Amino acid sequence: MRIADGLIMELEQEATTTRRQLERVPAAHLTWRPHPKSMSLGQLALHVAETPGRVAQLAASSLDRLPQFQQAEATSTKELLDAFDASIAAAKAALNGWDDAAMMQTWTMSGDGKTIMSMPRVGLLRAIMLNHWYHHRGQIQVYLRLLDVPVPSVYGPTADEMPFM
Repeated sequence: MRIADGLIMELEQEATTTRRQLERVPAAHLTWRPHPKSMSLGQLALHVAETPGRVAQLAASSLDRLPQFQQAEATSTKELLDAFDASIAAAKAALNGWDDAAMMQTWTMSGDGKTIMSMPRVGLLRAIMLNHWYHHRGQIQVYLRLLDVPVPSVYGPTADEMPFM
């Protein structure tokens, strides 16, 4: 099995859970934020929707400057789900384009002539496309709870869903 195949299988499995979560994001609360320093729910949910595709695009070549990050805010659930579907498709297409040698190539981000991050492409994809994605997905779970929206099961039951019983 190619390195990319394992990442694609995980991406597909986690996409199912992520979609269920995004479907529960209440459109009436997209501008809500739990704290002034926090992203709004619409920003956070759109970030989760777009992360796989954006990171796969980022992983295509090393960066010689820090990317400027300004997260847009979703205005509807449809926008979230459309962005999510496009993101998953883009990530899978990128992953399918890399053989094992390409996955092991060093990816580097630098700024002002200094190396900020350098690792094999597969490490970037694991750390940012997947692990970073899961981190923000966990934040959405907290936002949903604070808004009294039923929290979907991810890796086990929640107070709202008992899928294993």
